[in-house]
Amino acid sequence: MIALIQRVRRAEVRVVEGHSERVAGAIDAGLLALVCAERGDTEAAADRLLAKVLGYRVFSDAAGKMNLSVQNVDGAGRAGGLLLVSQFTLAADTNSGLRPSFTPAAPPDEGKRLFDYFVAAARARHPIVETGEFGADMQVSLVNDGPVTFWLQTHA
Repeated sequence: MIALIQRVRRAEVRVVEGHSERVAGAIDAGLLALVCAERGDTEAAADRLLAKVLGYRVFSDAAGKMNLSVQNVDGAGRAGGLLLVSQFTLAADTNSGLRPSFTPAAPPDEGKRLFDYFVAAARARHPIVETGEFGADMQVSLVNDGPVTFWLQTHA
């Protein structure tokens, strides 16, 4: 599985439905994670990726070093928000031609199952979890903090 994480001051995802849109999820300071299941991924890969996302030290401590995770964004135990948005295009193969191939991405039904599993596991382990909607037309807005962006990946 893949997660592209960005440290944010705030972020929100809106679902577009025809000519209207609605906020599906929004957070203040924390992480925006664009999440993708690849062909052959398992719940074990999702669990490993979630552990990485929750534990990855991208927030600054009192000395200005990136030593704090989303579970403790201020060094005093305050959890940051976690906004999870499905994005199958992260698995694209861009090695040939001018059009990406999405063959490496999990099929839609498997991708949804693994994304839903990832979200449920995140909600069981972290107090502030918001999401978009799998397969929906979404608009994501964010205020990057840094910017700080990392590509995290686990394999089945």
